Amino acid sequence: MPSSAPSDFGHTPAELAFWRRRAGEALATGTPTPFFLFSVEPIRAALRRLRVLEEALPVPVVHWLSCKTQPAAPLLRWWRRQDRPVEVVSEFEFRAALAEGFAPEQILVNGPAKHRWLPGVAACDLLVNFDSAAELTALLPLAKRLRWRCGVRVRTHEEVDPECPSAPTQFGFEPADAVAALRKLQRAGVRRETIHFHLRTNVTSPALYERAVNEAAAVCRTAQFAPRHLDCGGGLPPPHTRSRAGERFDAGFELTDLAAIYRRALAHFPGLRELWLENGRFLTAGAGALVVTVRDEKRRGGLRQLICDGGRTLHALVSLWEEHALLELPARRGRRVPTIVYGPTCMAFDQLARRRLPARIRAGDRLVWLEAGAYQVPWETRFSHGAAAVLWHEAGRLRLARAAESFTDWWRPWGRAPAHKKS
Repeated sequence: MPSSAPSDFGHTPAELAFWRRRAGEALATGTPTPFFLFSVEPIRAALRRLRVLEEALPVPVVHWLSCKTQPAAPLLRWWRRQDRPVEVVSEFEFRAALAEGFAPEQILVNGPAKHRWLPGVAACDLLVNFDSAAELTALLPLAKRLRWRCGVRVRTHEEVDPECPSAPTQFGFEPADAVAALRKLQRAGVRRETIHFHLRTNVTSPALYERAVNEAAAVCRTAQFAPRHLDCGGGLPPPHTRSRAGERFDAGFELTDLAAIYRRALAHFPGLRELWLENGRFLTAGAGALVVTVRDEKRRGGLRQLICDGGRTLHALVSLWEEHALLELPARRGRRVPTIVYGPTCMAFDQLARRRLPARIRAGDRLVWLEAGAYQVPWETRFSHGAAAVLWHEAGRLRLARAAESFTDWWRPWGRAPAHKKS
């Protein structure tokens, strides 16, 4: 069993101290665990790291907030105050963006099967990247009438099913079909402005982006299309996370190398006005933590098992394929022993971490699972439990953004069962 102290994940002492302080402040409010704790400060830091791309290119780089990654109202409000745009992939996300004050021209609509829901909420001046021929056919009249600024998503050869690499993903047009879609938009007199691709999450090498950009450029040349926007999607690996095999996702990734690739790419896109990026995980993963309490302890076969009130099944699905740093409160020093950290559900699957942890951890201690700002809330489950509380830290202040779900909240959607009538 690997020994993974928090420092092994590459955090600076200041970063670890930041989360210890924030977790301590949150616990001092009396908020019961489990809860999520989000802070805007690591998002600011991630944006600063991305300046290397902005400074390397002669065209503006536009960072779209990937709403699906952390669909939290305080984050959308903060992002809008920065005058930055938002990317959505569902009706609920689209309506949330409107509810939080984003103008339609600040909303980029992506994702498959948009023709199922977008007609019911469509607005003028949206930015829409089409994903399929059926979607394009269904939405083309709306696109023309509502003056949408449109694009086409290409499925590059870098986009394969991670569980079956011989199979392609389900997203976007094949290159030849993307050419046909671009020509169809032109014939219809619709504003076509964007060529788009999205590789996947945790991309391990900038070279994959270069190959994808070259494929997108080939589509544009064939279609005789000079896009205003090159949308490279997201996928940048955040720091401080590892695979279950212990490998850093960002070990072979340098933003300076990616900047050079994008700079070379501009030669393939004459007339390009902006480079668009949708890096949800890179921006928000480090902006969150999950705080749980150790409720029970068992020892068997030289292994210690800590059972907590939160874990993978309810709050941390990505722990199935990622390893994150784990802090203990209070800090425990000394010998480390083989430990598995479990959540509270009746699932053997419910394992938050498997590593050597301080032997002095005991029931009542708190554990802080870092890098919990991306996808944890949207993938949260309510398996025998309610949704966790969410606390938001901004401008040096901590507040409750979402209360923990009560039993009444949990059971109310079922309504009251009708009384059984005797025959």
